Amino acid sequence: MQITDILAQMGGLQAMAQELGVSETQAATGAEALAPAILGGFKKQVQSQPAGLEGLGGLFEQLGGGGLLDDVLAPQPTSVSRGNDVLGQIFGSKDVSRAVAQNAASQSGLDSSLLKKMLPMLAMAVTGYMAKQQGAEAAAQPSPRGGGLGALLGSLFGGKTAGSATSGLASMLDLDGDGNSLDDILRMVGKVIR
Repeated sequence: MQITDILAQMGGLQAMAQELGVSETQAATGAEALAPAILGGFKKQVQSQPAGLEGLGGLFEQLGGGGLLDDVLAPQPTSVSRGNDVLGQIFGSKDVSRAVAQNAASQSGLDSSLLKKMLPMLAMAVTGYMAKQQGAEAAAQPSPRGGGLGALLGSLFGGKTAGSATSGLASMLDLDGDGNSLDDILRMVGKVIR
């Protein structure tokens, strides 16, 4: 199941749509366009950390853990500062965040200013969800190797698994076919900055 489907079931897309003043369909379209880059950022974190998945679990807690999702789902307006912290950690710069939003806008047909507002909220929701899942897995089955976080990330990335959970949009964002659109966006940003 894709992360956007999970967030829809939990009420996350509805909460974001209401806060952003758009339809739930637009929120879903925006989330589908942005989620591959967010998940790709976490994948890069796993690959770059010596502790791998265990380090990612620590990063989730450092960023706010499951409380991030709770903040998005809460009836009061979401304070996106922690979402911007998540983006800073996984993307490294505001230029990458802007490029992600711009790329998603060109793919989805939504306005990039809307996607820029949605990006930190979605980052909070995704991070909070993964932190909650990791906590549930650790409680059910303690493991020194990160539990089922690898399987969770694999299922959220979709891609080359049974049923091909990758949407057409996610496939379009993955320019080199490796399942991670973030590296493609980073290359585009590098060309723009130079």
